[in-house]
Amino acid sequence: MSTETPEAALSARVRRPSVTDVARLAGVSVGTVSNVLNRPDRVATATRDRVLAAIEDLGFVRNASARQLRSGEITTIGAVVLDIANPFFTEIARGIEDRLAEDDLTLMLASSDEDPEREARYLRLFAEHGVRGVLATPSHGSIDALLALREKGIPVVLLDHTSPVPELGSVAVDDVSGGGLAISHLLDLGHQRIGFVNGPLTLRQCVDRRDGAVQALIERGLDPAESLVEVSVDNLNADAGDAATRRLLAREDRPTAIFCVNDLTALGSLRALREGGVAVPDDIAVVGYDDVSFASMLSTPLTSVRQPTHTLGWTAADILLRTGLDDVEQVTFTPELIVRGSSAT
Repeated sequence: MSTETPEAALSARVRRPSVTDVARLAGVSVGTVSNVLNRPDRVATATRDRVLAAIEDLGFVRNASARQLRSGEITTIGAVVLDIANPFFTEIARGIEDRLAEDDLTLMLASSDEDPEREARYLRLFAEHGVRGVLATPSHGSIDALLALREKGIPVVLLDHTSPVPELGSVAVDDVSGGGLAISHLLDLGHQRIGFVNGPLTLRQCVDRRDGAVQALIERGLDPAESLVEVSVDNLNADAGDAATRRLLAREDRPTAIFCVNDLTALGSLRALREGGVAVPDDIAVVGYDDVSFASMLSTPLTSVRQPTHTLGWTAADILLRTGLDDVEQVTFTPELIVRGSSAT
């Protein structure tokens, strides 16, 4: 009867084939297997083919972490964003990946869910994994943890966030201008009472878009306290936009237009208006922000302030890889208003 424990049996079944296993099956030295993996031109064709056949037979996969430790070559970049389920950040992540692919680097991606403690935990894990650098969208405006990473020799670039200090690189969009674009468009259409579905003011983007909206009203000689009806939500998703819009519809002096701080809340707003029997844009016009991929595909295509999402991600990764700790670049893009059926017929 076998004395092997179930745990030991399971370990034996799932043990990954090693370089030693490949060498034994191919009848060569471990050094020869290493050369096939890293310097194949140094190995005779027949020997190389035998080693490759053994790798195939065993299902061998090299341990990238161990290789990284041996070579000192760091191939992973860490990125933490507010919510990867938001198409805005999904498109940014694709931009990051496309840039990293040019240098055969990989992305370790995480969502903070706008939780500073969760964000700090991921940043700590990135440091423990020895990432080459970090891209981050601060969840509540604090950059202390990111500055601490830089002090440890890990380059950091702020993503979709302007840098408040000269030590950190950043890639962002001029959201004050973007908020102004949205409100000016609605004012041009004749709307003078505008609902504003905004998010937490701990997020820089929400503050800046609100500032832009207020500035646009003042420039037109309107009192923001009378012309802008602000409803704040805790989460920047469709359900929050739906609930906020229902609150606006319940007002006796309900607005004739709604500006939503992002496209996900605008999606919820459109849903609430449809279920409330409110025609868009005839009864109430709607403008979103981000211009994510679904904005143009809705039954009522969404007017939105476009951010260059893929370019944001690509540029942030490029700055990180090119400058490291030596130089700092801070880039700000200008948004663009894309007018569609939700605000104009």
